[in-house]
Order: sequence, then structure tokens, then C-alpha cells
Amino acid sequence: MIFGRSERGKPPVEPVTLKILVAGGFGVGKTTLVGAVSEIRPLRTEELLTEAGRPVDDTSGVEAKNTTTVAMDFGRITLREDLVLYLFGTPGQERFWFMWDELSEGALGAVVLADTRRLEDCFAAIDYFERRSIPFLVGVNRFDGAARYPAEDVRRALDLDEHVPLVMCDARDRESVKETLIGVVQHAMAQAAQRRHTVAT
Repeated sequence: MIFGRSERGKPPVEPVTLKILVAGGFGVGKTTLVGAVSEIRPLRTEELLTEAGRPVDDTSGVEAKNTTTVAMDFGRITLREDLVLYLFGTPGQERFWFMWDELSEGALGAVVLADTRRLEDCFAAIDYFERRSIPFLVGVNRFDGAARYPAEDVRRALDLDEHVPLVMCDARDRESVKETLIGVVQHAMAQAAQRRHTVAT
């Protein structure tokens, strides 16, 4: 159990803990994002890529990548004394998708990272969260040397519904990642409020 710092004479605050998933294709920056913002040393389950994996791990566009997440990444960030986010980075390769159902259990929302050089790699994550009605936003990770496109062009290419937020971000930059995560929380809260309103009427 995590307790926030208490002011003198006041009992400690037990924070609300929220679970956010970080998903997307192979090599899109999920591990980097979790590491950039986590206040604890992230738990990582990375293994070296091997020759045996080359037929199934498409490294085109990310040729310098030499490791891959085989289970999940885990990190934590305290946004306020009473609000803590737990971050779970999902594995990107299709052969590990069976783990997504367990990782998504109880999740408030998700960030789907996209790489403009390999946009098609995030379709599976977008479909997954749409089918399960889990609120998500798309974060376009700005890789060095990757082409920059207007947000509306990327939105059309991904065929996103109008209510799904799309933001530009840098998975290496703590402040950029923090703003992206705040966006997920706000979107999830707005979706929950809309559902309550629909039920009430």
C-alpha cells in the first residue's frame, strides 16, 4: 500500500491509484516512455533479439533496435499526493498479444503510441481498445528523422473516431510523457461522465 506524505498533524493521505496501459507496435517507444516518466526504476522484461526471431519480428524502420519486451514494462508516477498512476507497457509483437487481456484488467485507459514510419503497426492496439470500450488516446512519437505530418492527416490515416484524442509526444521527454498521461486520464474521466449521463437519462 502506498501512502502520500502527510503534513504535520494530519494523517497520511492514501492516494487513488490508476492503471494506464502503454501499447503500440514493435519498437514504437513503449519501454522508453515508461522509463522517461517512472519515479521508480522501471521493471523491464527485455530480451535480446535473436536470429531465430528475425522471421517474426519486423525490424524495418527500427533496424538499430536489438532488444524486445517479452512480458511487460512497469513504472509508477505520482501526479499529486492523492493520485498515483501505474504504467504497464504491453509487448508489441503479435505472439505476445495473449497477455493483453490480463494486463488490461482494471485499466482506466491507454496510450497507443504511433510511429509515422510504421503507422499500420498500431492498428491492432487501436482495434483492441475500441472493441473493449477502453478509453485511449493516440500519441504520435516524434522520432528523430521521421517525417512530420499534420495531426488531422494522421487521424485520417488511422481512421480514428472524432472523440479519440491524438497528440504529438516525445517518449524520451518526461514533461511530454506526463502531459500525454494527463490527457489519457482526462479523456477517460470525460468518457465515464458521458456514460453516467447516458444511463441517468
